[in-house]
Amino acid sequence: MGKKIFINNYPIEVENFQHDDFNHRKINVDFIVKHEDYHDITTLLYENDFIVKVPEENLEFPATITNYSTSITNLYEEGAEGEFKLELTEKT
Repeated sequence: MGKKIFINNYPIEVENFQHDDFNHRKINVDFIVKHEDYHDITTLLYENDFIVKVPEENLEFPATITNYSTSITNLYEEGAEGEFKLELTEKT
C-alpha cells in the first residue's frame, strides 16, 4: 500500500513519493490511473492551481505542476491503466 496525497481534496494513492524542501516544497509522485478515473484525474490536473496535502508527512502547500508524464495517452479504452508521474512545486 502506498501513500495517500490530496490534490484539491481529491485523494490519490501514490506508489512512489519523494519530498524536497530545497528552495520550495516539492513532491514527486507516481500513481496508476484506471480507465474509470481518467476523466476526473485529467480534469483535476488541467486546473494547475492546487492545494496539496500529504497527511502522513504533515505537508500542505499551494502548488503548480512543474513536470508531468504518462505511460499512455488513451485511457478511454475499457480496462486501460496508465502510470502518471507528477512533480508539484510550491507556488511562490
